[in-house]
Amino acid sequence: MFATARRFAATALPALALSAALASSPRAESGIDFSAMSDAERQAFGEAVRQFLLDNPETVYDALQALQIRREAEQEEAERAVVAQYLGALHDTSYAWEGGNPEGDITVVEFLDYRCGFCKRAHPAVKEVLERDPNVRLIVREFPILGPESVAAGRMAMAGYRLEPELYPQLNDALMSHEGALTETMAYRIADGVGYDIAELKSLANSDEIAREIDKTYQLAEVLEIQGTPTFIVGNQIVRGFQPVDEFLQTIAGARRTASN
Repeated sequence: MFATARRFAATALPALALSAALASSPRAESGIDFSAMSDAERQAFGEAVRQFLLDNPETVYDALQALQIRREAEQEEAERAVVAQYLGALHDTSYAWEGGNPEGDITVVEFLDYRCGFCKRAHPAVKEVLERDPNVRLIVREFPILGPESVAAGRMAMAGYRLEPELYPQLNDALMSHEGALTETMAYRIADGVGYDIAELKSLANSDEIAREIDKTYQLAEVLEIQGTPTFIVGNQIVRGFQPVDEFLQTIAGARRTASN
């Protein structure tokens, strides 16, 4: 690692450090007036920076780590701002099932695809989270992105929620628990076993009404830069991917602390 850092220090960093200094205000925070330097002085300064980095290559690693942490914090803050802007749409339950505690102090929005293996792994974990933290409200948003069969299952589930919302939790469980390929035929077979009127379900699932609602979810995902499933919105934080139960509970606790400040 330090060998790589030393090579980097010997080439790119001196020039970067010098150009950054010269591009800043005429008087740097250090009190050095770079605009008053002669070409020879600037060259000497660059050589001094280069030699320092060669002698202390760990400084490069520390600097890159600090830069990464800062950029991640900036990205997280930007994501929180976008989530806050679209919170009303995210929490709209007209076509999205609401579980857990409807009066919970933290809302978790899950974007899922019924053909997503990681969503299937996350499903029992999410149920356990709701059992262990009874103050969480869950909203499930169908986000079918894994091909036509996913779209068919997602539209069918959304229509199922609209037609018989009391049957939706059972339908959601059955779709997530299904092992093997989830084709459109199999999805409707599962819905039939749950107790839906299949003719009525297919009619609504294939309607423009459901198509418009699926498009709204796609649009939300686009502005939030959600490209995979499962993705969770925990309070104002975007959590991309599956988290084990204890880690997820810690994330929720962190969101709760942030919301209370």
